[in-house]
Amino acid sequence: MKNNEVAETLYKIADLLDIKGDNFFKTRAYRIAAQKIETLDEDIQNVVQENRLKDIPGIGEALAKKITELVTTNKLTYYEHLKQQLPEGLLTLLEIPTLGPKKVAILYQQLNISTIQQLQQACEQGKLRNLDGFGEITERNILRGIQLKQKTSGRVLLNVATEDGQHYLHYLQKCPHIIRVSLAGSLRRQKETIGDLDILASSHHPDDVMTYFTHFPDVNRILLQGSTKTSVLLNDNLQVDLRVVNDQSYGAALQYFTGSKEHNVTMRSIAIKKKLKLNEYGLYKKDTDTQIAGPNEQDIYTKLGLSYIPPELRENRGEIQAAKKHTLPQLVTNKDIKGDLHVHSQYSDGTDTIQTIATHAQQIGYEYIGVVDHSQSLKIAQGLTEEKIRKKLTEIKKINTNHTDFRVLCGTECDIKADGTLDYTNQTLQLFDFVYIGIHTTFKLNQKQQTQRITQAMHNEHVNFLAHPTCRIIGRRQPLNLNLETIIDTAVETHTHLEINAFPDRLDLNDIHTKMAKEKNAHFVIGTDAHTINHLPFIQYGIATARRGWLEPHDIINTLPLKKIEQILNI
Repeated sequence: MKNNEVAETLYKIADLLDIKGDNFFKTRAYRIAAQKIETLDEDIQNVVQENRLKDIPGIGEALAKKITELVTTNKLTYYEHLKQQLPEGLLTLLEIPTLGPKKVAILYQQLNISTIQQLQQACEQGKLRNLDGFGEITERNILRGIQLKQKTSGRVLLNVATEDGQHYLHYLQKCPHIIRVSLAGSLRRQKETIGDLDILASSHHPDDVMTYFTHFPDVNRILLQGSTKTSVLLNDNLQVDLRVVNDQSYGAALQYFTGSKEHNVTMRSIAIKKKLKLNEYGLYKKDTDTQIAGPNEQDIYTKLGLSYIPPELRENRGEIQAAKKHTLPQLVTNKDIKGDLHVHSQYSDGTDTIQTIATHAQQIGYEYIGVVDHSQSLKIAQGLTEEKIRKKLTEIKKINTNHTDFRVLCGTECDIKADGTLDYTNQTLQLFDFVYIGIHTTFKLNQKQQTQRITQAMHNEHVNFLAHPTCRIIGRRQPLNLNLETIIDTAVETHTHLEINAFPDRLDLNDIHTKMAKEKNAHFVIGTDAHTINHLPFIQYGIATARRGWLEPHDIINTLPLKKIEQILNI
């Protein structure tokens, strides 16, 4: 039994004792022992065999006896007995963010909650908010964690995976034994959710690289360690797999481990037709096994007669056919974005002043920022009355007088009512520089009603953009029941730009619908839906979706400079 497995069992014992309300010092002793074994620089099995457990600070006679039983039999009677005293599902509740043993104990003792399903029902019914130490915000956060866990089946949102991946990549780049290193897999393809992280490195000293890899500070435990592949579990339960290859095979391996599987199958079939052989080690002549490509990824595509295919497109959705004809799109990049038109301020449910937003937007190099706030009927988001609109317009005008090459644009995110009418009159809509429309209530209409609701709203002459068109929230809310083709056709007809909402749990439109809309000649806007300036970097995830949807800069309005935006919006 490995050190981390022993430590994990001791941690679980401590959690169960905490849930039972056992003596604090007793539970603390198990956690200290777990920490000591977790960081032990030698194999726990050797320590047990040599009867040296009590030499470890914090481990006394009783704990030494239990650890010995666990290591020698792979089972601990005390732990099994403890689990029988409490419902089996209680430990799974600890996997939900914000829930520690004490809160789980309260849920179990006061509401008899012992499973995730029971917890979800209680949250949806508002039963947690009056418990000591909880509250409505905690309840919402718990529900979000539950739904994300269930819906994505262990997958994490793109932003979480990106953050973990970048941290790990920066750590590995400091390893002296690594020649080249890159993220691979679904994260490199920028999928909206990620199952696990794939990293590829080249080295002449793979064992040293693997050892360095396992010492990353956020590693919770090692799942597998070898000279070609090592897998670890991070503290946030995300699995990370590292593969190490010879540098002569790095390009081929990067292409192979980036995927997707369907893309790779088609690539291999092209190689076969050319009497070549393609695998993770390189591209070879079939008859002589001579490597003709391998060190560089781009060469793999070139030797097969293809244009280089960006990772985001590698889903076998027509990219290989386009690469054969050399007609792949010139995908939008972060550098193409000139401004963000979907940012909320303190006037509704944002946290920052317009001045703060404007200052930050300039600092990141934007030419303009669109400040939108919710409309009057959305009371929960402090929707703006006409009086507040005029106050906001006055403030923005004052800010703009201090700039010649930057502008704050005053927009609205106007609610589409259930009958398809808008939350403001046309007279009020005329006050804004631009108008977003979106659905924020009444999500359960049938397809015909919901589709007609949106198409009717898009026909309003003042409307510029449709916010988060399907209203999905990944892992929490299903998309609206819509005839999306009709929505897209109406957007084209009315010159309404479809939003790719860059907020990580929205990414709405998704990549498939984005590509479908592009093929119908629709136009787009990428907006962060930021409610604080800290959300503005989310634009990168909207760009990732746009790239996966084959979008080029000319498809997206906020790649245009300020002067052109002013012309289009007639302001």
